[in-house]
Amino acid sequence: QAARAQVAATCSVHFPCEVPQLAPAMSYETADSQKEEFRKYLEKNGIISQLTRVLVGLYEEPERPGNAIDYIKKYLGAPTGVDVEELRADNDELKRQNADLGAKVASLTSQLKELQAEQAEG
Repeated sequence: QAARAQVAATCSVHFPCEVPQLAPAMSYETADSQKEEFRKYLEKNGIISQLTRVLVGLYEEPERPGNAIDYIKKYLGAPTGVDVEELRADNDELKRQNADLGAKVASLTSQLKELQAEQAEG
């Protein structure tokens, strides 16, 4: 609990959910309401609690991991060691193959209907 409170306090100092000011004439009330709206959004979607958990986990690690970003990704369940560009290329190729096969199915379906019509006539 103490670690969670310490991390939460640190998070609020380092991550105050600052919303960039959109116009110099914007009133402080608008900026504050946008900050509050964003904070509520983060809280409603469980982002604050999840970030707190991952930071508490990092804080409680006996030995600090060499790469904190990879630790956070792993903690949140993101795949590590994956070549995203290769996956995108594979995905594009599979989409192309799927489109080709869809066109082939349409062509064969059309041929089948023609043959059935000829057979019905004959």
